Amino acid sequence: MSGGGDLGRLRWRCRRGMRELDVLFTRYLDRSWAAASDGERRLFLQLLDGEDDRLWRWFMGYEAVADVELDALVRRIRELP
Repeated sequence: MSGGGDLGRLRWRCRRGMRELDVLFTRYLDRSWAAASDGERRLFLQLLDGEDDRLWRWFMGYEAVADVELDALVRRIRELP
């Protein structure tokens, strides 16, 4: 996903049913995606495949993320300024 069209499609995928998730995912895309490793990008795409209710619980800290790598990315996204 390096071309502008791919980034546009990715930005569209960041739009969720919950404004809080929209903001978090779009912030990550704008501030971290370009410099992210391939592995981190794969994890982010995996997050985008998740269900909004579960993602919301993870990002709000109401439910633990079982996968250590996903948990680290969720924490990183949550802490972005």
